[in-house]
Amino acid sequence: MDIFVYPNADQLGEAAASQATRIIQDAIRRRGRARILLATGASQFTTLAALTRQDIPWHLVEMFHLDEYVGLPDTHRASFRKYLRERFIDIANPGKAHLVDGTPENMAALTDAVRSEPIDLGIIGIGENAHIAFNDPPADFDSKEAFIYVHLDDRCKAQQVGEKWFDSMEEVPDRAVTMTAHQILQCERIVSSVPFAVKADAVRDTLQNPVTNQIPATILKNHPHFTLYLDTASYAKVEPDKIVCEQPNHTLTVL
Repeated sequence: MDIFVYPNADQLGEAAASQATRIIQDAIRRRGRARILLATGASQFTTLAALTRQDIPWHLVEMFHLDEYVGLPDTHRASFRKYLRERFIDIANPGKAHLVDGTPENMAALTDAVRSEPIDLGIIGIGENAHIAFNDPPADFDSKEAFIYVHLDDRCKAQQVGEKWFDSMEEVPDRAVTMTAHQILQCERIVSSVPFAVKADAVRDTLQNPVTNQIPATILKNHPHFTLYLDTASYAKVEPDKIVCEQPNHTLTVL
């Protein structure tokens, strides 16, 4: 586990995008193509914006994403399909883009596609309740499915309202489709961009606790190639000497 702390979200995003670019370019050199998994939400704005500016032959890149609300039209401002079209697909024009729509047929097709070849890179956010994708606590760490239906907890719903995707918690759908923790961990490399003070509790809890489904993001520490990008605000509550690392060692770089 490598942890980098930058002064602000813009610098964090540029650094995360630079590493992501190296991973994608390396996959293209080795195999002629790359397969990536993208997170959404306000915390990913700077990373995705920086990523689309990189010198990448996007026509050789196949994209997947993590989750979507059940029953939400893709014209709604909170739809992750809309988010990715506007912030990534329409800008980068990847060779393929697989979007989650919340239907069983779509889940089955995505399962086949995501498991057909390795995913070179997963860009994975961490929520205010330490969820990854929509795996809210207590997350299902046992499922070996690629995608599952979940019910969103109140803290997750409050985050969606706080980020202005919905006007009230009552408007947030109760159910969603999410990629499982097991499937996320199948990525060859994982890069997490987690800026902003509202993530400080989740970052502290993730770094200072052993793996537990009550803090879903702790499962990322089991991955042998996990890099976490923070800003000073999201890092503010971390006590470095209390970091729990599941792999043999970790590095911490504060810039």
